[in-house]
Formats: sequence, C-alpha cells, structure tokens
Amino acid sequence: MTLGETSDEVKVGDDSDARDYPKPISPREREWMDWILPPDRPGYRHYHDLVSGMVVIGKGRRGEGEIILGAEGSTPDVSSPLAPVFAYGAIETKAGTISITMREISDGQISIEIVSHQSEEIPSEFEELRRWTYSTWIPGGRCPQCGEPVREVSMHPVAPGAERLVLAFCTVDRRVWVYDSSTGVNRLIPVTNYYNDLMLHKNIRDPRVALDSRRLFSDLSKYSDADLTYAFFTYNKIKTKVQIEGVIEPDQQESRGMAARFLKLFSRQ
Repeated sequence: MTLGETSDEVKVGDDSDARDYPKPISPREREWMDWILPPDRPGYRHYHDLVSGMVVIGKGRRGEGEIILGAEGSTPDVSSPLAPVFAYGAIETKAGTISITMREISDGQISIEIVSHQSEEIPSEFEELRRWTYSTWIPGGRCPQCGEPVREVSMHPVAPGAERLVLAFCTVDRRVWVYDSSTGVNRLIPVTNYYNDLMLHKNIRDPRVALDSRRLFSDLSKYSDADLTYAFFTYNKIKTKVQIEGVIEPDQQESRGMAARFLKLFSRQ
C-alpha cells in the first residue's frame, strides 16, 4: 500500500470466510495496535479505548491483511469509500518490512491493514530490527522513518486559547504531517492534494511545476511559512484533519499580517 492513498479496488472473500467471524483480535494484532495508539496522548487513547471494545468482524476490501473491527454481530461495510489513515507504523525485520495502517472510524467500524512488504504472509516468527511510527513524533524530533531533520512550520489558530499546530515536511521520505498539540495526534496529509492548494495560493499555472507534486520537496525552501500555512488552512477546510475555529497564522514574525488577510478574505464567504 502507498501511504496516504486509497484504492477503489474491491477484493472480498467468498461466503465461507464469513463463517470464521466474528473472532477476537489476536495478541500480536493487539500489541501492534497498542503500539501505534500510544495511550499517553488523548487522541490516540480515544481510539485505543474504542478498539478495546471491538472484535474482528471480517476481512476488508483490500484482501489478505486487512481486517475490519466492529461490534459483534455487525457486518463489514465494503461499499463505502475508504476512510483516511489515522495511525501508521512499520516494523523492519530481517524478513522485510511489516506495516500497520489504521484508518479513521466510519459507521462504528475501523479498518486495520497489517501486511508484509516482502511476501503475501507475515512470518509467525521473525527477528525485529527496529520499528517506527508517526504516532510518537513531537515537534523538534527527526523524521520517524529516516531519522533526518524535518522542516517545521509552527502555526496557531487566531481564536483565543487555541492550541498550537505544527506542519512537518520530510524531504527524504516525501511525507507531510500535522501535529495537533491538543490531542497529541499526528495526521498524515496526502501530498498531491496539499500541493494543489499551495499551487492555487501561489497562482502557479506552469504544468511542469503545478502538476508535479514531488516538487513540493525539491522546492520547499522557496515557500515561506505563511505560504505553507495558508495551503494547509485551505486544504483543511475541505479535507479536515484538525478541527479549527476561525483561521490560522504561522508563528514566525515575518507573517504577522497574514491573519488579517485571512480574516478579510474569509469574512466574505
């Protein structure tokens, strides 16, 4: 699976699979879910508590490796669009990488995808080399995946008493995520959608630039904190990752006038 993307391809098992469910979450599945849902962060603890009351009700549309959690007696919904990714982690082993992807709850159900990147099945035993997850990242930290420094854009909603937000960009792994200090959750942001909003903000229409989202990382130094904040603000209005009251502005002094321009623009809507 490519992180942050979704697929409409449906891979559903035959009717005989349904007789295997519901069943409890296995100890190994439980341990990996607990790991990407650190209980010391309120946003992840909420999902941790939700999962603790669920059972495996069936396979997901993506085939082997995806399971659906829900209340006992419910049937997996494989017709609705895939929910956005909520938490992600990877375990690197001598037999290859194992990824754990948890999606947002939708209609009382949660999709968990646990897959090996090297084979169709996860070995019953393996030697773990290291593991990493975006769930434990905090501002000032290095990229969880590659260990390199990231660019941070510290932002805050204009509303009084609002908590700080931090955008993080890793140019090595080409990842973007936003940290919400009120919940402790790091939400992954699909690069293409975010980049589209940045191009609209900058009024860049050259297709060689505007249609190549990889340039977000090669050209990152060209964009100010105000540019990157504005792109997140407009993206978040449509594809909400963080609940925000009003508008947001970057913390850096260079952009003190940005909030006023935001307010002037969106007061017309």
